[in-house]
Amino acid sequence: MRRLTINKAEEIELELLKKRLDIATVVVITGLAILIARLWFLQIHKGDEFADLARRNRIRAHTVMAPRGTIFDAKGRKIVTNQPCFNVVWNREDAEDPDAVIKHLSRVLGEDVSVLLDRIRDAADDPRHLPVRLKENIDWPTLVHVENVRFELPGSQVEVVPRREYLYGDMASHLIGYLAEISQKELEQHGDDGYEPGDLIGKMGVEKLQEPYLRGEKGKRYLEVDVHGNLQRLVDERLPVAGNDLVLTLDADLQLAAERAMADRAGAVVAMDVNSGRLLALASAPGLTLADFLGGISRPKWDSLQQDPLRPLLNKTIQGQYPPGSTYKIVTALAGLAERVITPETSFFCGGSLYFGNRSYGCWKKGGHGQVSLHDALVQSCDVYFYQVGLKVGVDALAKYANSLGLGLLSGIDLENEKPGLIPTAAWKARAKKVPWQEGETLSIAIGQGFDLVTPLQLCRMMAAVANGGTLYRPQFIEMVKGPDGQPLRSFTPIIDGRAPFTPKQLELVKKALAGVVNEPRGTGSAARLKEVVVGGKTGTAQVVRLARYKETAEKDVPLQYRDHAWFVCFAPVDKPEIAVAVLVEHGGHGGSAAGPVANAVLKAYFNIPEAREVDSRAQQVADAAVR
Repeated sequence: MRRLTINKAEEIELELLKKRLDIATVVVITGLAILIARLWFLQIHKGDEFADLARRNRIRAHTVMAPRGTIFDAKGRKIVTNQPCFNVVWNREDAEDPDAVIKHLSRVLGEDVSVLLDRIRDAADDPRHLPVRLKENIDWPTLVHVENVRFELPGSQVEVVPRREYLYGDMASHLIGYLAEISQKELEQHGDDGYEPGDLIGKMGVEKLQEPYLRGEKGKRYLEVDVHGNLQRLVDERLPVAGNDLVLTLDADLQLAAERAMADRAGAVVAMDVNSGRLLALASAPGLTLADFLGGISRPKWDSLQQDPLRPLLNKTIQGQYPPGSTYKIVTALAGLAERVITPETSFFCGGSLYFGNRSYGCWKKGGHGQVSLHDALVQSCDVYFYQVGLKVGVDALAKYANSLGLGLLSGIDLENEKPGLIPTAAWKARAKKVPWQEGETLSIAIGQGFDLVTPLQLCRMMAAVANGGTLYRPQFIEMVKGPDGQPLRSFTPIIDGRAPFTPKQLELVKKALAGVVNEPRGTGSAARLKEVVVGGKTGTAQVVRLARYKETAEKDVPLQYRDHAWFVCFAPVDKPEIAVAVLVEHGGHGGSAAGPVANAVLKAYFNIPEAREVDSRAQQVADAAVR
């Protein structure tokens, strides 16, 4: 019995031992499984990521920005290039005591701590290996100071990047455009093109439209650093590739002449090669201060630009829409000839007004011009003559010929937000205003008032087409793209968009009259006259909606915002045209005295004529005094 009892106890003990062994086996196997799973997770699933992190603790990859392409004018002169710029950046991965470092940096850089913290917060969503740009374009003393104390500022360093330099100041600012830091939306749109947070990208004008050509290809520098982020050695390097260069059609001499002639006035100047459509000057006034946009424009400056009544943010050459005033009489004259409702000999009597319907339509010359032919009507800008031509042609035919000269249509220029203007038809009014066309409205249309709206670029294009025999060229401002080695990559050739339906005889007749506008004694455009070159042109005074109380007030006593816009369009030389110019001075008053001298300055720059006044200013003043 005793032996049986012992055996039973041993069996129980063996059973317990076996269970313990089983549990231990499970524990060991589970532990091994967890260990193996963890090793798989660390070595295989996350292996590349951790290897990259480990490598970055020792090897840092720094992006090296590529210099953007240089922009040249038509004569090969540099307009926009690059210069080195020094920025202070901070690498968050090296931050041991961020608060102390940022406080120290704020003293060194002369920036408030809150400003630096805001910049770090703004970069919170960026990858941590990308340094935060704390201050851009530091001066030389600050650079020296930072380098001297950098061992006290773990994670901080100075980066050298190319920065835009404008060799002609703010010349052609609306056309050149500016750069700014890429936005989140742009990153999503262009992320596949290698952009990263903090990169600069063209935001306007040529800088934006030609971004793929100008930006170049970024390089990389692989640097070995110690545990504090201090540079030990350069491990590897991939050099950046500079962007391609652009050669514009713009002539810097003409552009500067136009901008200087506009002085502090608002408006636009467009100059075009009549035989190719190449733009020689494209000035919108007031211009922009491009340096304000480098590194990001401040909120106060941006607000100031938006609230400026002279609207500097608007590119008035393509976005400003104005009544063409009497410059439109060129269209009415050609339409009358093309429709054969008038001949060169057709004359009408101007007694100072034309009674039509139940109202009187006045001429700018209250005493009237008497009996006038087409030539004299253009030279003296007789309203009554063109009222009657307009009635004979009709609003729809007027629109057809205006469109054939590019008015009321997008020009196709490769710039953003171009406006089409408006050349009305009866169908347009029925659709837009829900009322039928009134024949009396044709009188206003015929002299460039009423619903008529054009841009300065459209009027210059029209003048070029009249001058060259009727060919309508698409405006072009880029001549060529060249690689960093200077070799041409792409050339831009003239594009013909259409031909105006006028005979050479009809065009020559009008051109002769336009020469009379500038050169005949009773012409209204003597301010553009030159001794060396025969100029043809047309003045225009576009009425602005004016309060009733100023209706009979002299122009000089009317508040600026209610004064008329001044136009002058011209071409030269008359016998062999090369250049067309359109000038608009907002609220400038008379086209002859306000816009004519601006065109004169551009023509002098083009023909290299010294700046001696050619015009009898008293004669111009007499002419202006008679014109409304």
